[in-house]
Amino acid sequence: MIAFLDASALIYLVEGTPPFRDRVRQQVRDAIGLRPDTDSAVSRLSWLECRVRPARNRDARVLAAFDVFFAQPDLLWVELTKDVIELATAIRVLHGLRTPDALQAGCCLQLGPDHVFLTGDRTFGRVAGLNVKVLRGSAQ
Repeated sequence: MIAFLDASALIYLVEGTPPFRDRVRQQVRDAIGLRPDTDSAVSRLSWLECRVRPARNRDARVLAAFDVFFAQPDLLWVELTKDVIELATAIRVLHGLRTPDALQAGCCLQLGPDHVFLTGDRTFGRVAGLNVKVLRGSAQ
């Protein structure tokens, strides 16, 4: 099992404050279950998206927190390859997702069928084959 975290999920986990962050962390644990073989994956696009706001705000603390997360040695990186771009193009055409979202979905689908796509955005549910878990910080 691979847990793919899109930028919104990462922002919730790294920048979120209690109790919001704690609820999201529990939802991530619930989505993954008790599978010890679960890996975490991100795209290079998430790296960019997570760094923009704290860089714009000159928030060195949040940038450092993201640097720690992205430096994990066992983190799987999905690159924006030609295959990802072609798949994202099809996703954008078929499902109307914005380009960054189509790229995230394409990255995750490159991981194969044994994945969970963790996000804060319900629109990813439109993509066939994408095993989406929408994270919410508020009690629902």
